[in-house]
Amino acid sequence: MTDFAVPFFFARPRADPPWPGVVVVHEGNGMSPQLLRVCERLAARGYASLAPDLFARSGGTEAADFATLIGALKTDEVQRDLAEAVERLHGFGATKIGITGFCLGGTITYRAACSTLDLACAAPFYGGHIAHELGQPRCPILAFFGGRDEYVPAADIEAVEAHHPGAVVVYPDAGHGFMRDRSASYDEAAATDAWSRLLSFFDQHLH
Repeated sequence: MTDFAVPFFFARPRADPPWPGVVVVHEGNGMSPQLLRVCERLAARGYASLAPDLFARSGGTEAADFATLIGALKTDEVQRDLAEAVERLHGFGATKIGITGFCLGGTITYRAACSTLDLACAAPFYGGHIAHELGQPRCPILAFFGGRDEYVPAADIEAVEAHHPGAVVVYPDAGHGFMRDRSASYDEAAATDAWSRLLSFFDQHLH
């Protein structure tokens, strides 16, 4: 365990364990209703899902503006908090564990895939810093981007594609946050296809 007990949201399948597990990493807006719905949707498909509040050390999502909260994150503490999330999932009865995340969480998901965490697969969504931290993941990855992302330049997406051929999905007409349902950034066509691909990816690597 870490030196700090990170609060989390947990959604479990109806069936009794064991089941596969997924760590879900929040965006820069923190523990949002959209994030919790992702956990619940995954649980409905048989994946125990745990979303740690990585802003908790700074007082939580409402404690400050997102730039301040993101700036306060420390890589080693985030790594420990993710390790705790994996450990908790195993404790709840999860077997193989994957990770996914959005925006800030997408970058953190990619870093996790390149780390020593016990992960079977990783699916980052529109992680803005991935192109600047390209490494060698220790598990299979599937990365998602929007072709019209106003925060991730096309050249960065191309760099990720070149480094990870066959492991990147780009939706040409989608912008940043295309998975964020009930928001102006939501792109139904891209989100529907990405969700299907995500489930297939998890089915392949977590069962």
